[in-house]
Amino acid sequence: MTEFTPAVLLHLGAVLPALAIGALNLMRRKGTRTHRALGWLWVGLMATAALSSFWIFGLRNGAGPSLIHLLSAWTLVSLACAIFFIRRGNVRAHKAFIVGTFLGLLGAGLGALAPGRLLAQLLFS
Repeated sequence: MTEFTPAVLLHLGAVLPALAIGALNLMRRKGTRTHRALGWLWVGLMATAALSSFWIFGLRNGAGPSLIHLLSAWTLVSLACAIFFIRRGNVRAHKAFIVGTFLGLLGAGLGALAPGRLLAQLLFS
């Protein structure tokens, strides 16, 4: 079983508020100061979650990165693309990257609830 290492705690500490803030911001009116502030907070949390995951090796019993780490790398690329596009006024592309990243976060969360995973063991044991 994976332990609650500092990387795992940092990861969970970023992911859990990112779920709530991301959902809230997607439901709110766009383009407001609050939307931008929550958006930057969400980007920071998502970047923290993605970066911290590079020190979590539970899927391969400590044997190094797994394929899931590719999703973390893609998250960083996706966040950069979302910022790039909104700064150039391409709201449609920005929205696509943000919504896609949020859906990836939801999918990763569901995957973390799979039998044998640390979060599943914590919640269901």
